[in-house]
Amino acid sequence: MTPMASILPMTPLRVGADEANPLSQRMALSEIIGALSYALDLTEGLPAGHCIRVCWIGMNIGTQMGLPVQTLSHLYYTLLLKDIGCSSNAARVCELYDSDDLQLKSRFRQIDTQSISQLTRFVVGNLAPNAPLRKRVGKLVHLAIHGRELARELVTSRCERGAGIAARIGFAMPVADGIRRLDEHWNGGGNPGGAEGLDIPIESRIALLAQVAEVFHAISGPEEALEQVKRRSGTWFDPSVVQAFEQVAATSDLWNMLKDSDIDTHVRTLEPQHLVQYVDEAQIDQIAQSFADVIDSKSPFTNGHSHRVADYALDIGRQFGIKPAEARWLNRLGLLHDIGKLGVSNSILDKPGKLNDQEWARVRLHPVFSEQILDRVSVFSSMAFSAGSHHERLDGKGYPRGLMGAEIPQVVRILTTADVFDALTSDRPYHPGRSITESLAIMEKDRSVAFDPDCLDALKRSLECPAHHAA
Repeated sequence: MTPMASILPMTPLRVGADEANPLSQRMALSEIIGALSYALDLTEGLPAGHCIRVCWIGMNIGTQMGLPVQTLSHLYYTLLLKDIGCSSNAARVCELYDSDDLQLKSRFRQIDTQSISQLTRFVVGNLAPNAPLRKRVGKLVHLAIHGRELARELVTSRCERGAGIAARIGFAMPVADGIRRLDEHWNGGGNPGGAEGLDIPIESRIALLAQVAEVFHAISGPEEALEQVKRRSGTWFDPSVVQAFEQVAATSDLWNMLKDSDIDTHVRTLEPQHLVQYVDEAQIDQIAQSFADVIDSKSPFTNGHSHRVADYALDIGRQFGIKPAEARWLNRLGLLHDIGKLGVSNSILDKPGKLNDQEWARVRLHPVFSEQILDRVSVFSSMAFSAGSHHERLDGKGYPRGLMGAEIPQVVRILTTADVFDALTSDRPYHPGRSITESLAIMEKDRSVAFDPDCLDALKRSLECPAHHAA
């Protein structure tokens, strides 16, 4: 059996820290979550940096209100993670509206859902735009009859999922509850529970206002953001939070920072400094696992995909005698390699038929998105290139760079083999899951063409292990 390091064509898997003296002991949790929040912007169809900018607005409001330091700490992470459950309803949104979920979610942020006229115009303007008239009318009737319960279903799915993920990462209950209650309105007209007034956590009340302010600022500027917030005072928003927002909005600093290219750095300084949390290797593993859940929730056809790819990649790596530190990073790579798929509409991901050229071009961007997101996170940046290359082929016909042969590192070859094997053996909209035997036979046809022969052989050996069959 050939040791892994000796068969790497370029460089071995880069490890972020020496096990005896882990760099991650001084890695701030806020840096990781802030960088990964860019992935959440993708799944909501929002401009990059939305969550970061919302955090800037919300923390300024919280400070103006004189909130206790511990509450400000909870608010900080509620703002960054407010959209962490949003991928869980993407497929359902796409199904109900027969439309691009990313565009739909982005436009939905711009309406007052308590205004019947705005809500009606939104539904009519966005419902099944490319469908025959009869189908559109049928969907319109369905939404007219069941709209309220469907809205609650979508919000509940997103908020409960987000709260659960936040708790699993290790955040305190006020953060999870702040995410859970994000869409509650001051007058009780929100979802999922119709909570009102002071029964809504202060973290949720501030986050909802900050979110609306950022969306309208991005579209039309400060004046429109302020106008939209004031218009919803007493209905959507707590009047005292609106008052605090008006006070901070009167300063140019609030708005100027939203356009600053270094806003990420400034936002990190807003976390109460004596409450800054640092993570260890185990917590980084948990973050990777949790974001893998976010990725796989995007489509029913990818449920568990990232976790299985990580497992298959580790099985292959062990056949090469991979070291424990390398195994840890290979596992994280497998978990996060598809994070860029959050930027692809479910109308494409779940399409049963052949993709058109425009749809295929969007799919081919997902590894690019993965690389860009992971490159933002210093603790994950060493694997950004590998994640962005998992659709490359030895013959140069892969994407996005068209790398070939020795240009493709061995870790990428391992990941590609694991990724394709799981895609073949799983149900997808365009094919039912195939047997292990059939899947391996398909991959054999591309031995040394798409797949590294050593990796393919290592996969076969791992599948023959009694431990694998027992699992």
